[in-house]
Amino acid sequence: MKTNVIEEKMIYTTQEVAKILHSSPNYVYELINKGKLKAIKLKSFKICKSALEEFLKENEGNDLSDIDNVRKIVEYEDKGI
Repeated sequence: MKTNVIEEKMIYTTQEVAKILHSSPNYVYELINKGKLKAIKLKSFKICKSALEEFLKENEGNDLSDIDNVRKIVEYEDKGI
């Protein structure tokens, strides 16, 4: 059975990471350039699975909408949104 989920790998491209994070490749490049997400360069940037997992764990509960101003997510009351 074929699925749309990216198969689990040891290393990902920026496009694959963007898909996993539901963001754009430009945002992934920005995370790398600002030192928020560790990467290696093998002609193009690659992100190790372990680096992606570390990034997600370290930033759980954070608002990274503005990478230069990372804040804790403020809890909102459920307003039926």
